[in-house]
Amino acid sequence: ININIISTNLLGLSLFFTNFFRHHIRVIEQPITRPSDEAHIALLTGFQYLVSISEVDDDNIFKICLDYWHLLTRDLYSIDQTQAQSHGMNVLALTRRGAEPDPLTRKSLLKVILSRLRVVMISKMVKPSEVLIVEDENGEIVRETTKDTEALSQYKTMHEGLVYLTHLDYDDTENIMLEKLTDQVEGNGWSWNNLNTLCWAIGSISGAMSEENEKRFLVTVIKDLLGLCEMKRGKDNKAVVASNIMYVVGQYPRFLRAHWKFLKTVVNKLFEFMHELHPGVQDMACDTFLKIAQKCRRKFVVLQPGEPYPFVEELMMELPKTVSDLEPHQLHTFYEAVASMLAAETIPARKDTLVAELMKLPNAAWQNLMQQAAHNVDVLFDAQAVKEIVKIIRTNGNVCKAIGPNGFNAQMGTLFQDLLNVYRTYTQRIAQRVAQGGDIATKSAEVRSLRSAKKESLRLFEAFVEHSSADDNGRQTIARHFLPLLLEVVLTDYKTTVASAKEAEVLTLLATCISKLKAAVAPAAPGMLEAVFECTLQMITRNFEDFPEHRVNFFKLLKAVNEFCVDALFNIPSEHFKLVVDSIVWAFKHTERNVADT
Repeated sequence: ININIISTNLLGLSLFFTNFFRHHIRVIEQPITRPSDEAHIALLTGFQYLVSISEVDDDNIFKICLDYWHLLTRDLYSIDQTQAQSHGMNVLALTRRGAEPDPLTRKSLLKVILSRLRVVMISKMVKPSEVLIVEDENGEIVRETTKDTEALSQYKTMHEGLVYLTHLDYDDTENIMLEKLTDQVEGNGWSWNNLNTLCWAIGSISGAMSEENEKRFLVTVIKDLLGLCEMKRGKDNKAVVASNIMYVVGQYPRFLRAHWKFLKTVVNKLFEFMHELHPGVQDMACDTFLKIAQKCRRKFVVLQPGEPYPFVEELMMELPKTVSDLEPHQLHTFYEAVASMLAAETIPARKDTLVAELMKLPNAAWQNLMQQAAHNVDVLFDAQAVKEIVKIIRTNGNVCKAIGPNGFNAQMGTLFQDLLNVYRTYTQRIAQRVAQGGDIATKSAEVRSLRSAKKESLRLFEAFVEHSSADDNGRQTIARHFLPLLLEVVLTDYKTTVASAKEAEVLTLLATCISKLKAAVAPAAPGMLEAVFECTLQMITRNFEDFPEHRVNFFKLLKAVNEFCVDALFNIPSEHFKLVVDSIVWAFKHTERNVADT
């Protein structure tokens, strides 16, 4: 028989059944007077056909069925919740009491169908966005490089459907999942795909069960998965199991917060995975660590029962060893995760001590470079040194954003002057290259790398201003001790450098300074506008295409001035004020909507 004919017939059947049930299900439901009567059997037969069609290995057919299953489970859940509330109790209370459900409710009439549907949904679960390890077309385990938006949309639909199914009968969902997991542990039907779909389904129902059920269920799942990881041989097998462990634990922060020893075991396991060089494992380990650190941060900075000191202190002792195998982008995620923990520390002096301990490695590398540059400035232009500088600045930026209000002041104090010196040195080097080779020199590999370091510096300065200006004290500290020197270096560079080497991030930094520091920055605002105004307008008013980032950021700056520091507009020369008005009128006509809207 031609496979295409079968597929076409099944497609037609799936459309027929889903449309019939969507619009005419009451025709069969209304005559039902008792379970297993003729009308009920007819209803079940139709649904059995639809479940069987859903099991067919055809994505298009399954998506048609999935849309209807999502609609059905949502309706059943809504009816179930309404009935529970009308009895003055929630669904979990009904379940615990063991109250006999009404045999004529839709949920009861479709119990057998819903159980089969749970099996189908679990076995066909698609990959969520957090999972980075996939099987490629050659059957090898690799790190995913692009996101499949269609699969993510399908995951959302399946996730919601499975959550509704779990609410409708938690016990059945748990039994199906644990039976499938036992099969994987015992080697019955073991495959990467079977384990993946099961674990993605387990992760997707987080929050759909009571805390008590969640604890029992998750302890069993994690123990089995850890045992499976130890048992399996081969790098690919271990990588698949490891990615599933990381995904599942990352989905259940409520459980982790309530069980310290388990949380500690999980985090230490993530640290082990950070040394696993199989593609994608380290990325998932760092991403999961960040997720757990953000959701359970307080647990890591306070002393837990039975521990000699808070976990974060233990982490600091082992930090050089833990991060020894991480790539730069993974390192940035790791530092952001630890900074998220430290944000929960309520004693400022202790937080400063912990931040200093966290930044020991990057600070030592930074000091080493600065000492070498003091003897020979050319060290700063070495390609490897520039990469290291970008890496260190980016690490500081991630920590600054995650550490919480005013938590980065001491660290910025240790870097600030050196950062400005490096910025000034790179500006001079770029000017030399442009003087020698003209504007085309800005396209060279050396100038691009130097500009990358400058951009990262500006982003760090912006993050510092944004996160250290939560109160008047913080705003005054920045305005007095940091801003004058910062503006002197950054604005002089922006005003004098060629258009193709002006950094758009300068405009964002100024907008952030004005919006966050408010009155504290008012005296400096006219000078800011004076430095960037005319030269930026010359760049962006020639046409509607050149310098797109400068365009958007320039009008963000104007918006911030208008909102927080409008007096500054009246303290600039009158010809510049006319330029402001003209530029806003010009922007109304801009083809880029984000420019016109801003």
